[in-house]
Amino acid sequence: MITANVKFQGTLQSDEINVKLTEGVIEKEGQSFSFEQLAVDAPVSGTVYGTLLNYKGALEALGEAVNEAPYKAAPKAPILYIKPANTINSHNRPILLPEGVEALEMGAALGIVIGRTATRVSEEEALDYVAGYTVVNDVSIPHESVYRPAIRQKARDGFCPIGPWIVKREAVQHPDQVHTRVYINGELRQENTTANLIRPVAKLLADVTDFMTLRVGDTLLVGVPEEAPLAKAGDVVRIEIEGVGVLENTIVPEKEPAEGGLK
Repeated sequence: MITANVKFQGTLQSDEINVKLTEGVIEKEGQSFSFEQLAVDAPVSGTVYGTLLNYKGALEALGEAVNEAPYKAAPKAPILYIKPANTINSHNRPILLPEGVEALEMGAALGIVIGRTATRVSEEEALDYVAGYTVVNDVSIPHESVYRPAIRQKARDGFCPIGPWIVKREAVQHPDQVHTRVYINGELRQENTTANLIRPVAKLLADVTDFMTLRVGDTLLVGVPEEAPLAKAGDVVRIEIEGVGVLENTIVPEKEPAEGGLK
């Protein structure tokens, strides 16, 4: 059992719950209910920062292109981008498929939620600044270039489901050894592990805060593995991160949002 913070729909503050991940059960104030009964909002409050090319396989997939113009070398520092407020989505809510787009990339990412203002933190102390971890789907319209800000592809409304909760840092003793799995309609489509990160969690936090401050409530994504699976209209996407949680969403055509969905 792990302890987590969740923001139930219609509430202003987060609640503390106990989660039995293997059993799919949540306990709150002596009552038990299943994951399917969850009606929650995204549990984060600050800015969400994504990280590109932090999985070894994602960088290797570029091949010799990484040595071509404009940079002519592998990245020497973290490559960051923002998932703005309009992208924030939550567990069990629809992901809208834009008109004219056949499928979306499902970007399974471990989210590091900041618990203390972090500026120039050392790698040795970096995890002390972490409040906890959450599951993130860094949704994108498929695109090739990593050299231009992919705003049209990554910053659409609802393109960043987060949740269902934030597990406390202590519950994940080895954040650099957790497995991520993506299921589409119940079929396992991707599996990877944070052991394949170029910059492990503490190193990533140290390198990012060397040039920018992360504040309480901000979320830093460790990155998305190579070969992100594609999902089409009607597909049910389930992302599991070992010891952290399960995030599930359905792809819905933009013109036909599900009841209670994004508008």
